[in-house]
Amino acid sequence: MIDKQQVGFAAVGSLMSILFFMLVNFLTSPSEIWFIYPAFVLLFWPLSLASVRKGYYRLYSLLGSLLVIVFVLTINYMQSPEYPWFIYALFPVIWWPITMYSGCKAKTLTFAIISSISAILYYTILNAAISPEYPWVIYPAFAVIWWPLVLYYTRNKQYYRFSISASALMIAFFITVNVVSSPDTIWAIYPIFAVLWWPLSMYYFQVKRIKN
Repeated sequence: MIDKQQVGFAAVGSLMSILFFMLVNFLTSPSEIWFIYPAFVLLFWPLSLASVRKGYYRLYSLLGSLLVIVFVLTINYMQSPEYPWFIYALFPVIWWPITMYSGCKAKTLTFAIISSISAILYYTILNAAISPEYPWVIYPAFAVIWWPLVLYYTRNKQYYRFSISASALMIAFFITVNVVSSPDTIWAIYPIFAVLWWPLSMYYFQVKRIKN
């Protein structure tokens, strides 16, 4: 059980450590601000203990996401202010408290579908607005589609159908990447050949065995 003394010790320890790193930073290498990296990690120490002690997990996700956003925004401004790369990290960070505040709804298939569609739309807009020369949105889209796909088939215990749908998704992904990245070289056939063994093996060891 976490008590007030542990939280207080973490707060004081974090503050003293941040001041120490700040002092060392400005005394040894004032031209490079690096103390913000350990400071970012140290701030989570008392925040985590206090949240766990009180059971404020939703509030923790909100404050934690704000801390991450401020940290990423600061790094972006300091290192490459000409390119706003911090916006790529915004969606998963913001979706953390959204998921926590959704409660039991976050476990539903509807929430998974909405989350996946939202992520795909968000990164599609970024892709079109910032770097339209290459459709890199296919990579995060491929990743987030797995969430509702896995949830639907595992809850219905349709593992053979899942292997078919998942294989179709991977085949479509490989073909798309092949076409947009290197259309002059047909390499997608090799991973597709390996993927096809998944539903085939599922059919042989599950479906066919049940029929027999």
